[in-house]
Amino acid sequence: MDKLAASVQTMNATVDIDTTVGGEKKGKVIEYQQIRGYILAEKPTMLRMIGLLPIVRTKAFDMVSDGEQFKLSIPPRNRFVTGRNQLTKISDNPLENLRPQVIYEAVLLPQIDVSSEIAVLEEGEQMVKDEKSHKQVKQPNYHLVVIRRVPQNGWRIYRKIYFNRADLMPYRQTIYDDKGAVATDVTYFALQEYNGVKYPSVIAIERPQEEYSITLKMVKLTLNQPLKPEQFQLELPPGATVTALK
Repeated sequence: MDKLAASVQTMNATVDIDTTVGGEKKGKVIEYQQIRGYILAEKPTMLRMIGLLPIVRTKAFDMVSDGEQFKLSIPPRNRFVTGRNQLTKISDNPLENLRPQVIYEAVLLPQIDVSSEIAVLEEGEQMVKDEKSHKQVKQPNYHLVVIRRVPQNGWRIYRKIYFNRADLMPYRQTIYDDKGAVATDVTYFALQEYNGVKYPSVIAIERPQEEYSITLKMVKLTLNQPLKPEQFQLELPPGATVTALK
């Protein structure tokens, strides 16, 4: 697991972004028009994500995070938002609940922190399409359950990574909140080789509590090339309205 996680330290990606909002709570599902975007990520904590408006290709948003704090520039609304990655209050607008850490944990698989986490391997099963019958059949697989020590609250399940038994590559990652409910469910599709490393070309991210999902489709991807500190800097645009989230 740690060897696999360590195989990707940085990423520089051009992506197509599909976003869907809604579900049982909202009573309807809204699919937004696909947009082009860019993702820069570097372990242990850095992320930058830029989305472009359709057709005109000017910035729809620009977001950076150091793992604890984030900044978000929304040029079409002349807004600049700052806050912590930890979501403390769910907004009625699902996309306002998006935090950079959600994207970071999906695109760069974290290593096990031996100082505060333990990992337990269990056997499971997954549904796959049989090549001969073309029917869905059960196939054994492995689950790696990561349990984290939380100060003053003991141990809790933090995440579960699902591995395909055939190639031992992860195809799903589930991340849990402090109450043990699913916070993020990530599915990885269509492995390809980039810079000598196998990596999914499609990443589907679901946030069931806030009822939104984001799918990232790789257009161009470079792994493990050096990134500069200034690539993770986001300055306050002149005249922008600043909102500080608590």
